[in-house]
Amino acid sequence: MITDTLTQHQRYTSFSPRFAAAFTFLNQLPANLPDGRHDIEGDDCFALVQTYLTRPLAQAKFEAHRQYIDIQFLQAGRETLLWSPLDALTRVTEPYAAERDIAFFANPTHWTPIHLTAGQFSIFFPTDGHAPGLECNGSAEVRKIVIKVRA
Repeated sequence: MITDTLTQHQRYTSFSPRFAAAFTFLNQLPANLPDGRHDIEGDDCFALVQTYLTRPLAQAKFEAHRQYIDIQFLQAGRETLLWSPLDALTRVTEPYAAERDIAFFANPTHWTPIHLTAGQFSIFFPTDGHAPGLECNGSAEVRKIVIKVRA
């Protein structure tokens, strides 16, 4: 798991050419890009633009992916995400669905909160469990871009 600001994105472009393409997309992101899927490199790298209200911590739902790495970037608003190593997520609540590349887990005993504000991102690898979309000092409307990068 990595958390940083978009101004520091150059530190991560060497991970793969897909990371370079993802950060180029984020740096050129218009404020009015409609919600939904936007292809960057087809199914190897694409953006999911989302607008929503954050939920209370009690509604946290841990998830993990096998095929994709998430770059979760906040374009507007504030949000808390929870992180836990995948090994600590011991009880599956919804088995892995390959067509959606997602599995859900019961909340672990311990997790690390990550507070994001506009201009910040977190990267979650397949070894990272995470619970996104949670309140940070109260509910807020969030505009988030999740870049899915094939691992």
